[in-house]
Order: sequence, then C-alpha cells, then structure tokens
Amino acid sequence: LPEEAVYVPAQRRAERAGAGPFDDPGLPKQWHYNNDGSGTKWVEGSDINLFEAWEVTAGDPSVIVAVTDHGVEYDHPDLAGNMWVNEAELNGTPGVDDDNNGYVDDIYGWNVILDSGTINPGTHGTHVAGTVAAVNNNVIGVCGVAGGTGNGDGARIMSLAIFDSTSANAGSYPDAYAYAADNGAVISQNSWGYTAGTISVTDWTRGSYSALSRAMEYFNKYAGLDENGNQTGPMAGGIVLFAAGNDASSEVCYPAADANAISVGATAFTGAPAYYTNYGTWVQISAPGG
Repeated sequence: LPEEAVYVPAQRRAERAGAGPFDDPGLPKQWHYNNDGSGTKWVEGSDINLFEAWEVTAGDPSVIVAVTDHGVEYDHPDLAGNMWVNEAELNGTPGVDDDNNGYVDDIYGWNVILDSGTINPGTHGTHVAGTVAAVNNNVIGVCGVAGGTGNGDGARIMSLAIFDSTSANAGSYPDAYAYAADNGAVISQNSWGYTAGTISVTDWTRGSYSALSRAMEYFNKYAGLDENGNQTGPMAGGIVLFAAGNDASSEVCYPAADANAISVGATAFTGAPAYYTNYGTWVQISAPGG
C-alpha cells in the first residue's frame, strides 16, 4: 500500500509504540493487533487497531463463538477460563443427557466426527481459539481479540470438532451448525475451506454441499433465539465466518463464497495481501493473517 493509504491518527502513534494494555508476554509480537512498525518490514497501522477497540470492550461472556475446526484444547492454561461450559453436563451424571438437548456429555461442545462429547484437541483449532479469546491479562501466552481483561469477562469458546488426524471432509458435518445455534453460539468461526476452483457453483447446490449451505442458513436465522423465536443471546440471529482460502487464487472457494457466509481474505504486516490468500470480488473483507 502507498504510505498515504495507511492512516494512523496522530494521537494514536505514541500509543502504538507502547507495551499494550495487558501483561501477556506474547502481546508485543501480535503485530496483527497493534502494528507499531518496529518489526522487519512492518508497516505501522497494518493491523486491526485492537488497542483502541479494547477501550470500548475486551470481550463479553454472553458472546459464544463456535470454533468449527480441530477440537480445542479446553484445559489449555490460556484458554480454560474462556471456554464455553455446559454446566448441566459438567455437574451431571456421565453417560446421561442431563440437559435433554439430545447430546450426551457435551461439556465443551461436540465432536461431530465421533458423534461424541469427547473433544480430542488439535493444533489448528486450538490456535484459532486463542486468536478469538485467549485469556487476556493473565501473564500467560498471548492475547485473544475478545479475551477479556482477566476478570472472567472474555467471550466464550465452544468447540465443534470436524477435523482430526484422519478426517478432512468437514462438508459432511452440517449438524455442527445446528448444534452451535441451538446451544447458544452466535458466531460461527471457520478457518477452513475446499481448494479454490474445485467446486463449481452448480456442484455447491447439490448433495452434501447444499446441506452445509442450509445448515449455515439455519445458524444465521436461529442463533441467539429460543424455540419460540424470542431473543435469548446478545444477537438475534448469527453470523458465519469462513476463510477465503490459501491458494493464491481468484477462483471461487467454498464454503466461503456461499451466500450464507462472510468470506475473509488475509493481509500481511505490510498491509498488502498475504502471498497465499485467495482474492476477488467474492471475498468480502480481509484481515491480518500472515
């Protein structure tokens, strides 16, 4: 980007060079939150301006984010405090559907692959969860965008495992979105997708692909509402976010290009597109990614 395109208000420049509002040791390295231009090739202001956003709010436990990915390491010291917890199942009888939601022992979410409440942690899902809501101001690890202030006030992470070491077909698991909507999530986070150009628009409207599209539509319509249509969450309806993909291609990538999803491309610490990101008019927003 030309220098004049990276706008940083003068009154913010001194703050960008500061250590940040929280004591997490990894925060100074999180250029995507606050890029002060100090790193090699870093361009000041190529970030999400998170320090200023934190002046308004650093998170809200009423906001439940469904991380649809690998299972999340729910007992990770930098995540445990912000995990969504189904208290009825946590304090109930093992092997019994204590809250009568149709799922047994779904304490931190659901393993859609195994049709089980057993969450097997994975690296990518755990990493994504940390970006969303690693606990802030706890002298551990990194900060999450909505990780709170260290007082139990961060957003909550619900784990929906659709990947493991042997499974790569997340499109076979549309039930994940119904579970998320029916159990309180209002944001569906999906950092995955099929290779750009491998699925045509026509193919996307058929079979299991169309089931996934309808599942996302269900989430958008019913998340945050009870069975009578009354708002119970912080939003009336949900939002589904999908990575635009890492193929450096302008060809359409699904599920990101589905009408029920917000497609997110990636930018680098220079403000330019990340070298690997997919791009094109079908990509709706971009955010720092690599």
